[in-house]
Amino acid sequence: MPPPLPSPQLRRLLLRTFTSSSSSATPLQPHSRIISPNTSFPHPPPPRFPLLPSRLFSSETNADPQTPDPTQIALSFSKELTGTPEADPQSISQRFHLSFSHITPNRDLILKTLNLSPEAGRAALGFNDWLDSNAAFSHDDETVSLFVDYFGRRKDFKGMREIIAKYKGVSGAKTLNSAVDRLVRAGRAKQVVEFFEKMESEYGLRRDRESLTLVVKKLCEKGHASFAERMVKDTVNEIFPDEKICDLLISATRFAGEMSRGGFEIGTLAYNLILDCVCKLCREKDPFRLQSEVEKVLLEMETRGVPRNTETFNVLIKNLCKIRRTEEAMELFGRMGEWGCQPDAETYLVLIRSLYQAARIGEGDEMIDKMKSAGYGKALDKKEYYGFLKILCGIERLEHAMIVFKNMKADGCKPGIKTYDLLMGKMCANNQLTRANGLYKEAARRGVEVSPKEYRVDPRFLKKKSKEVDSNVKKRETLPEKTARKRRRLKQINMSFVKKPHNKMRRRM
Repeated sequence: MPPPLPSPQLRRLLLRTFTSSSSSATPLQPHSRIISPNTSFPHPPPPRFPLLPSRLFSSETNADPQTPDPTQIALSFSKELTGTPEADPQSISQRFHLSFSHITPNRDLILKTLNLSPEAGRAALGFNDWLDSNAAFSHDDETVSLFVDYFGRRKDFKGMREIIAKYKGVSGAKTLNSAVDRLVRAGRAKQVVEFFEKMESEYGLRRDRESLTLVVKKLCEKGHASFAERMVKDTVNEIFPDEKICDLLISATRFAGEMSRGGFEIGTLAYNLILDCVCKLCREKDPFRLQSEVEKVLLEMETRGVPRNTETFNVLIKNLCKIRRTEEAMELFGRMGEWGCQPDAETYLVLIRSLYQAARIGEGDEMIDKMKSAGYGKALDKKEYYGFLKILCGIERLEHAMIVFKNMKADGCKPGIKTYDLLMGKMCANNQLTRANGLYKEAARRGVEVSPKEYRVDPRFLKKKSKEVDSNVKKRETLPEKTARKRRRLKQINMSFVKKPHNKMRRRM
């Protein structure tokens, strides 16, 4: 018979047994199955209880060593946000704390979650509150800009301002860039000016020349030059504009006179922008005034000692080609060396397109050869060749388009679906179905998946069917036929009055 258990050990064993019975639905096993009869108890080992749930023991020993997929985590976050978008932020933060307390968030996870939850709305504030409560995460300028972008996309500018004001000491250049960009893209130019005026006092963002340049650039890019000019004038005593800000204003409003009177030297970049603006206005209003207006700007450049560069000639050549004055553009191209300027890839491409549009095919091919010999052959990519082919097919030069197509393949450019579809459509329009089928097979051999479809044949290239004459339809007589018919009829009438001899009289004779 085994020795009796000491009272402290027996009390501890019974307490653990009753605890397990209260947490399990199955009845306790007998003591004979738990305590072995041959066990001695000088140093009793820790008892094992098969009925106890696994959560009573340490969970770290059974944890999955593999790290979860960030995309799956982001999907779980998004599902939680979009499930109840009308819920208040506090309840959403509590649910995140209960479900995802073991996850350490980072920038990529936040970005994926916000991109997957465009319909979450203000529920994103609850997600942000959970991020604040997470001890392993702290916001920086980049993560704050993600939430600013999110609310800006939804045009929830009140929520955007709440986020910026909440992280007054954390927000920086990226947050400012996101906020200004979203306001400008939404057409809120007036709000941008107001935001810039109080961004240092209310949002903790620095008002300096860099931030002013950023705001002016965003406003000028979206056509709000008047607001940009007004803002620069209002802040001139605090932040004096530099040359870059002036160039931005010139590019948007072309206020060259005001900038010159203000003591700023207008450089080549600004004059190129002015030239482009003058050329566009002349093309729209009066193309015949283009040359005289351009000469005024070029004369002013020479007077002020501003040199011309390649971009100056590119602006002039491009605008001349747009109004089909290719010959003048070629003359200007030949005179670039007089000012020490050399053509670049853009110059050659503009002239090649213009020469092909003018049906000067040979000169266009020569310009391609010049471009390659000048070292700009890499600029002739698949996109540029497709533009050449489109022009040639548009002016009904299919044979030469096929020559350019062969040169394209010889230069190492792989034609795409659009190139094959363009040539096949033109061949079918010209009723060259055999060549079109051959081109389709070539595309299949090269692995280009051109989907077959119906192409219309140009009526000019259809074979004209011979008209079948209907015998029942009375044909209109010509004048000789009508005269002959009348002569025959008159003869019949005259012969009807002649008396013919009888048969009896013929017998007597």
